[in-house]
Amino acid sequence: MQEFTGKTVAVTGAAGNLGRAVARAFAHRGARLALIDLNLDGLHAAQKALPEGCESAAFATDLLDPTAVADTIAGVKDRFGAIHVLANIAGGFAMGPAIHETTDEQWDSLMDLNLRTVFNCCRAAIPEIPNGKGGRIVNISARAATRGAGHMGPYCASKAAVITLTESLAEELKHRGINVNCVLPGTLDTPENRSAMPDADHDTWVPLDALADVILFLASDAARCVTGAAVPVYGRS
Repeated sequence: MQEFTGKTVAVTGAAGNLGRAVARAFAHRGARLALIDLNLDGLHAAQKALPEGCESAAFATDLLDPTAVADTIAGVKDRFGAIHVLANIAGGFAMGPAIHETTDEQWDSLMDLNLRTVFNCCRAAIPEIPNGKGGRIVNISARAATRGAGHMGPYCASKAAVITLTESLAEELKHRGINVNCVLPGTLDTPENRSAMPDADHDTWVPLDALADVILFLASDAARCVTGAAVPVYGRS
């Protein structure tokens, strides 16, 4: 089913594990892809992994630089004409010390990776999303956003803020016909997580393609009446 034929999907963090999975999923449904990441070599590798015939373009971008983000969004518009779906996949995770021992750098790092990147990209992209034509924004929060955990304070706070930002955007954009939602994944089944937790039951984790399926649903016409939602994708853990 080619339900995204004729639509341009901008995927941030496209050089990462989840970003690649999401890009491939959209490509198989006919989307044109704007792949955005700081890692240009990773973007080229992501392009090579797309199915034959998929129209795509790579944009090496520092998502923490508002000017660079604005330039990239302008480049996407010049290349494809408009943005119909913004999938804010870029982000990061790190354990840390207790809150009272957390440095400004540790706090700012996760707030930047998980929240500021979403803010910068939404601010630049929203004016380029057509009104009333199924525009979608999908953000990545986390299960950890729903309850604080020790030694994860900056991460939990940054992902909780993504939920609130999603809700605010949904309220602001609903009359333009642009839906904004986020997903709350549990532990993702990635090579890095398997290496870090070799003794865990990996079968209970969330496969990347399963999370990509939920993101595609939220970007599809089937989710036309869903906005402002935070969708749990916990796997079986």
